[in-house]
Amino acid sequence: MRSTYKLMGIADFITLFNGLLGSLSIMFIILAVEDMQNPYLEGGLKTDYIWAAMLCIILSALGDIIDGPIARRYSKRRLLGGSLDLMSDTISFALAPALLVFVMYGRMGESTPLWTVAMAIACCWLIVCGMLRLARFDYEDGSKNAFFIGISSPASAMFVISVSGMIWLQPITGYGPELTTWDCSLCFGKGAAKPWGDFLLLPVMIISGSLMISDWKTFKLKHGLPLKLTIIQFLAILGAVLYALIYTATDDSVSDLSGMIPAFVGFTISTGLVLMYIILGPRI
Repeated sequence: MRSTYKLMGIADFITLFNGLLGSLSIMFIILAVEDMQNPYLEGGLKTDYIWAAMLCIILSALGDIIDGPIARRYSKRRLLGGSLDLMSDTISFALAPALLVFVMYGRMGESTPLWTVAMAIACCWLIVCGMLRLARFDYEDGSKNAFFIGISSPASAMFVISVSGMIWLQPITGYGPELTTWDCSLCFGKGAAKPWGDFLLLPVMIISGSLMISDWKTFKLKHGLPLKLTIIQFLAILGAVLYALIYTATDDSVSDLSGMIPAFVGFTISTGLVLMYIILGPRI
């Protein structure tokens, strides 16, 4: 044990903590499975486990940002850092977001096998692409490049959970039943109308995974406009998740859900800023 400890620097402990946050997120996701089996307004929307799982992923992303500068400034050695980063990021930014989406939108007990298999394939694609992206980053020693080649795994995670939260809360806006439901007997079973946004998660996960293994360039978040936009995006999604977590933990009523609108706004802002960062790439 002593020899292992000697190989570690200060940043390695932060990386380990990031991995534990991702693991804790998965534990919260498991606890949310029972609530997700309930009708949308009778448990699925009100569960605080989902928001707690999102919070763990977001805090892990924050730790991933700060462990690099800490390693460069304070750690004399970081022999385990690269391997620890790969394992931690795979858990927190590939596995946890994919499981989160699968539990939120798998519609267990309501969907047909076709929908379940489609969601499983999309989630597995996200996980595999996250693993490939991290392996490529380590192989090419991407920390020395001026840009990220392919979007980073934390950016992918922020994109996926931002869209997930926005779509999940969209029905509370009351934007017309013809838009908030889509009676698809092939997907959800006969007569089981669900929010139409569920169908958007499939292309979102496919696109997000593909971008991670693409050659698309994005700025590293060190200075300038990209850093400022990222701070705003991070505050928006953190505020949305904290608000939703506090709201669901303190209000057991399902009759009035308008109180969740601020969380929906936060997720929407976060989604827009992440898209701006990805689409504009190194041009901002």
